[in-house]
This record gives sequence, structure tokens and C-alpha cells, in this order.
Amino acid sequence: MNKLIAIAAVSLLPFGSAFAAQDIGCGLGTQLMKDQNGLIFRVLGATTNGFFGNQTFGITSGTLGCAKNGVVAENARRSMFAATNVDQLSAEIAAGEGETLATLAALYKVDAADVAAFYALAQSQYATLFPNAEVTTGEVLARLETVMANDARLARYVA
Repeated sequence: MNKLIAIAAVSLLPFGSAFAAQDIGCGLGTQLMKDQNGLIFRVLGATTNGFFGNQTFGITSGTLGCAKNGVVAENARRSMFAATNVDQLSAEIAAGEGETLATLAALYKVDAADVAAFYALAQSQYATLFPNAEVTTGEVLARLETVMANDARLARYVA
């Protein structure tokens, strides 16, 4: 059964690039599913990355969307984190506090003195960040970075 699922997933990859999302980290699956939307295609991309073990190769070689220094690029780390924690992140942004939101602030390297401003900005922009249930984590992060860039205090974290 597992072999059948793997074969089906791999055989759908050529068609998946038309429908996938780019918030699944780095690797071949990420490249195949680039700039597209849909849960099934995120899963296919992440599965492809894991199945072929190409994230390790990408990280060590600096290819497939991974940083050359052997570390996943900052934006990829934020994307992976946000994709994994999107429901909790949504709830905490609405509340203006929480561990998941604190981790996101840390991933943006927000100084301790600016964390409260980060929380307040995210909370005040909740409707912009999460305009509907179909919003992707990539869109949420892009919108967050836009509102941060327009904030005098927080712009330096996304420059």
C-alpha cells in the first residue's frame, strides 16, 4: 500500500507544479511546487523533499532553494515554521501574544525591546494578514513583512 501511495505521489509530480505552494522549505519538491496553492501540493512537495532526501543535498550544496552555508535560508525557516503552526499563529496574532508568535518574532530576529511593538502591529493587522480561510502561509508572511516594512520601528527587521 505504501509503495502504491509513493508511486501515485511521484507520478503526479509533473502535474503538481501547476497547483502547489511555496511554503514547504527547500528541496526538489519545493522547486516543483513553486508559487502555487493547495494543501495537497504542499504535502506532495514536502513528501518529495523527504522521500528523495534532497533537502540534505540542497542544504549541503546550497542548491534547491537552500542557503549555500549549509543552513536553511531565514525566509524558508519562517515559512516552514508558519506552515506548521498556522492555526496557532492565527489565534495568537488575534490575541496579541503567545509562544508561537514569540517564536515568529525570534525568527525575524526582533529585538526584545521591539517584541511588544511586533505583537501589537501583527494584532492590529490581523484582518490584513488573514483575510479569509484560503490564505496561504506564504501570503500571510508576505503581508506581515509589508506591514512591518511600513512601520518605522519594525522596518529594519525585513530590510
